[in-house]
Amino acid sequence: MKILVIEDDREAAEYLERALTEAGHTAHVARDGETGFSLADSGDYDILVIDRMLPRRDGLSVIAGLRARGNETPVLILSALGEVDDRVTGLRAGGDDYLTKPYAFSELLARVEVLKRRANSRDSETTYRTGDLELDRLSHAVRRAGKEIALQPREFRLLEYLMRHAGQVVTRTMLLENVWDYHFDPQTNVIDVHVSRLRSKIEKGFEKPLLHTVRGAGYMLRA
Repeated sequence: MKILVIEDDREAAEYLERALTEAGHTAHVARDGETGFSLADSGDYDILVIDRMLPRRDGLSVIAGLRARGNETPVLILSALGEVDDRVTGLRAGGDDYLTKPYAFSELLARVEVLKRRANSRDSETTYRTGDLELDRLSHAVRRAGKEIALQPREFRLLEYLMRHAGQVVTRTMLLENVWDYHFDPQTNVIDVHVSRLRSKIEKGFEKPLLHTVRGAGYMLRA
């Protein structure tokens, strides 16, 4: 696994980096929240291990920012704050698990492995549903309220990505990189055109809108 550790305590960060490497994983370390956010947002990590109290940007803000950008990388929160309310706050901010300091590395490693298994299970899903809209990845069939909807290949890929991130804001950059495989802005209205066509196909003749424009941010698919 490729793991990013965001931890400001030098000794703790070096220990985790060494222990995770010895366990057969690739570990990178960021020592503050801003650097950690940048690495997590741009890097292809399997798991994020994030300390709650960080300089420049606290851990919960890092997590919330990543989730707002559609980043679903599993997060294990580390914190000296172990009360029930503290754990609940961390999980509601977008964390997937919460480990209180001090901890045993064997427990941290086990929790990281569980998060990875859960992520693999999500990736293996073949059917996505948002409200009465259903997409089957295997047959490439799309239906709404039981009515089949014909989509072009790019429209299908666009809808699949939006459904994988249903309820989250998906930015134009995310769409360019993950639907069009562009890592630069082509300065065209290609996204607007395809979103408009897709919206027409999945909403025309149906009562409730599903594909929403989030002004200044991107798009969101939600029931």
